[in-house]
Amino acid sequence: MACTVAPPGSPVFSPSSRPAAPAHVSFKQQQQPAPPEGSPLRLIALRAAKLRIRPADPPLLVVPAASHAPSSSSSNAKRRRPPPLLVPATAPTPLDAVAAARGMEPEVAEDSGEGFAAYCRRGKGRNRLEMEDRHAATVALGGDPDAALFAVFDGHGGKSAAEFAANNMPRIIANELLHASKSSEAVEAAVRRAYLRTDKEFSSSAAAANGGGACCVTALLLRDRRQLVVSGAGDCRAVLGRGRSPALALTTDHRASRREERERIEALPGGLVLRDSRGTWRVRGSLAVTRGIGDAHLKPWVLPDPETTSVDLGDDDCELLVLASDGLWDKVGNQEAVDACSSGLPPSVACRRLVDMAVARGSTDDISVLVVHLKRLLLHP
Repeated sequence: MACTVAPPGSPVFSPSSRPAAPAHVSFKQQQQPAPPEGSPLRLIALRAAKLRIRPADPPLLVVPAASHAPSSSSSNAKRRRPPPLLVPATAPTPLDAVAAARGMEPEVAEDSGEGFAAYCRRGKGRNRLEMEDRHAATVALGGDPDAALFAVFDGHGGKSAAEFAANNMPRIIANELLHASKSSEAVEAAVRRAYLRTDKEFSSSAAAANGGGACCVTALLLRDRRQLVVSGAGDCRAVLGRGRSPALALTTDHRASRREERERIEALPGGLVLRDSRGTWRVRGSLAVTRGIGDAHLKPWVLPDPETTSVDLGDDDCELLVLASDGLWDKVGNQEAVDACSSGLPPSVACRRLVDMAVARGSTDDISVLVVHLKRLLLHP
């Protein structure tokens, strides 16, 4: 069998179509005779003849920085890798900055005066951007140096009701006291009327369009009579510290889990109290509290009518009063709260300690605490 050997310059053994070669080498396609017909290399040679053989492209000229200049002996300059793109990391925007940009209040609110202090902290749950709690402290109610009012308002469904109550209830209580005698029964009735008036005025105001409601607890101190009148509607609570005696809760939480409240609601037309998947009783499956300011869509089942208790402060055993929203009481007991305030701490420090205790135990709700040193207020009117 005849066999023809292709010379070294044959396209059969040619390198790739883009050989790297020195610049002085001439690339010229050489015409080689095709293998004779019948040779096994003829088909390969014919296919190779169709390939275009061209000189290699000239190297890409790169002008590198002086510190990275390549050696002059290198025939092929390497392409420089571009520097990495550095994107500066940005820290997450704090909720306080977001709240300030939206015209909302800061995370913490403080207030203090002779014999009292208040400390409120916005909760961290559900990415809260506004504080729904409010408080009020007036040491000369209606211009009367013998009357002082302290109150905490816990809003739900927004801050409108709590804000309205904090701004208006002191004025309304002072007005109702002008038409009341000095008896305990008359003062209690005046406070009750003030609660009902506050609810009525809120319902007819533009703020009611935002909806929502507020739980309330108020403490009216009458220095000249050494009398303390405490009222509450909802689950805010007032606790009295009495020296060596056990702490005394002056209010009872109005929640749908309370049997008396459920029976009252279910006795009304359309009254319905349901238990959700977490076991929480709710009025018509919506609200867990049964009394408060606002909540127009749940009337007449949710009432603004408070429960009131009067305390005679003639006994020197009454030392301090703690008013707080349920953000505190859900995590801190009554006696525990009084003990934390009874160690001679200033009221402002005691308030912060109580709030920190609730937060450390997992409270994510808004927390408002108001501590009143009764003896100091009675001694320094």
